[in-house]
Amino acid sequence: MWSDHMTPCRYAGPVRTHERVLARIEADLAAGRWALGERLPGERVLAEELGVSRPSVREALRVLEAMGIVRTAVGSGPDAGASVIDRPAAGLGAAVRLHVASGTLAVRDVVETRVLLETWAVAEAAGRVGAGSVDAQAVDALLTEASGLLDRMDDPALSATAFHELDASFHLVLVRLAGNALVEAVMTGLRGAVESYVAAGSAGLPSWETTATRLRAEHRGVLAAVGAGDGAGAARAVREHIEGFYREAGL
Repeated sequence: MWSDHMTPCRYAGPVRTHERVLARIEADLAAGRWALGERLPGERVLAEELGVSRPSVREALRVLEAMGIVRTAVGSGPDAGASVIDRPAAGLGAAVRLHVASGTLAVRDVVETRVLLETWAVAEAAGRVGAGSVDAQAVDALLTEASGLLDRMDDPALSATAFHELDASFHLVLVRLAGNALVEAVMTGLRGAVESYVAAGSAGLPSWETTATRLRAEHRGVLAAVGAGDGAGAARAVREHIEGFYREAGL
């Protein structure tokens, strides 16, 4: 049984009780004890099973909810308590945004990470298109979705804020085309930080309209390369697109 006090850790110093609860829940999730959508036992049951206090369990569940692992609901009905969900980007996004805001994570690092992940993603997406993937229907649906986002971005009356939101959604669809759930989760987590630096950079541009016109053309070029199965061309185009805005905005 676990005692409800801080226990020395050989390597990392004292371990708080809620962290031990987190470790136990993590182990149970990895072992398949709880599946996606399944409700966890109540706080009292978990506390008794783990030999800790209910506040320690409650704190651990709050951490898991912030990380996008569980969803909690108050009350006594069938939906009350904590249930396992699948939102890996939730915790990533919050952490990245806070580090960018605090200045501990440079915008340049976010941009370089984007380039690294998106060049791989569009090349992989183009490969799936060119190879006639077994899930061709899903691939075609994502290509159609990406094209639809670009059509909406062609509206000359679109505000810069709305443009940036559609822009971010377009890039996420391209990443989703690659078919890697973890890369998609990381990029989704980065979305808030990306939109933040893009908005800040746009405010200092001599002509947002001129830049928006260029960005529209670059988006079309990236999507055309992906649709043609040209992985190298897509990767080159998205790199130039991301780095070009970063330079132009003086970030």
